[in-house]
Amino acid sequence: MGTTQLQSVPEPKYWHLKTVIGEALDSEFQVGQILPNERELAARFGVARATLRQALEQLELEGRLQRRRGVGTTVAPPRVGVDVSTAQHRWPGTGDDSWQAVDCATTPPPAAVLRLLEADDTDPDTGTGASRPVYAVRRLRATHGQALAAEQLYVPAASVPGLVTDESLTGPALARGVLRELERLPLEGQDRSVELGSARADDAKELDRLPGAPVLVVTTRYLSGGRTAAVSVATYRADTCRLTFGDVGDLQIAS
Repeated sequence: MGTTQLQSVPEPKYWHLKTVIGEALDSEFQVGQILPNERELAARFGVARATLRQALEQLELEGRLQRRRGVGTTVAPPRVGVDVSTAQHRWPGTGDDSWQAVDCATTPPPAAVLRLLEADDTDPDTGTGASRPVYAVRRLRATHGQALAAEQLYVPAASVPGLVTDESLTGPALARGVLRELERLPLEGQDRSVELGSARADDAKELDRLPGAPVLVVTTRYLSGGRTAAVSVATYRADTCRLTFGDVGDLQIAS
């Protein structure tokens, strides 16, 4: 079998321009500042507007820039650290004011979530946990006035036996009630997985992304009493966050 020699590929002009503009963003602009229009930028850097647009689009994909309707292109805030370690055992909704409960309903969970809930929580009469009611708590996480993540937290009714419900307890109020009752359980552990995915229509709308845009999907299983007490599926904008594994302080990695 022969070998293939990889030839050196010249760096595209827009890619070099992206690096130059990125350095200018670090040294000359502040977070939230509006960039000059395309004509001015193209003249400053001596490039065609088509090349400039390619560079700006790449910087937007990397989370360095944001395009806001009616405002223009602005410098994006630093990426938000998302702790995906399992060192700190904490129920969702505790100690983090950036998450806001927005809705709650009893609904059948997706098949993948149902498998996690049923794995160690079977009904002695039916042999399955599928028939048990499951609360789906919807939460949003925002930073700098922008939605960063949308979470669907699935909590079986068996995990919150003390929850008192009536017709007046709906939406955000019901969501907060479920979270409060969940916190009464002793949290024994959690496991977590992270994967790259595509934004579904409902998540894309709340995160101000196009359907199919790249997102990070963090799935967390919370354990209590030897069983799965809740399952969280959180969808993060891939352009506004960075994953952290434990306490990394203010460590920053320049792009």
